[in-house]
Amino acid sequence: MEQQLNDIKNVLEEHLSAINDNSLEIQAIFDYVHEVETKLDKLKDRMDQMQLAHGQPIQKQIIAPLNKLERQIFLVLYTQEAPLTFEEIAKRTNLPTPCIPECLTMLAQKGIPLQRSYIESKLFFRLSPQFRELQAKENLVNLSLQSFME
Repeated sequence: MEQQLNDIKNVLEEHLSAINDNSLEIQAIFDYVHEVETKLDKLKDRMDQMQLAHGQPIQKQIIAPLNKLERQIFLVLYTQEAPLTFEEIAKRTNLPTPCIPECLTMLAQKGIPLQRSYIESKLFFRLSPQFRELQAKENLVNLSLQSFME
């Protein structure tokens, strides 16, 4: 009986080790993707500056329609200048924390430029200041009263 328990313990320890290795690999990939996104954001900003310097118009951003949850999260990010964690966004929207990363991904896929940053090993999000200004001027996200009634 004791041998069987030791065998089960060894198998579980192997599984735990594999899970930890996979978690580390996922974190490393996430960090790499974040670094690439940051570099792409900087490159986009430089291209925008070059277009402005040469008098070329910047193309208007096209934003896909947002659903109710995405609008809630967008409004929290739009009204906050300071970067927010997943937990802070969840608290301000009264949504469960696990659904926030997926909603932020959907916002990014729909064309909302989010800025990510790490502060003391915590991930923070905020809207690009240029986009916030453009949203205030042109209402790209369609924050009309009717959009909230749908």
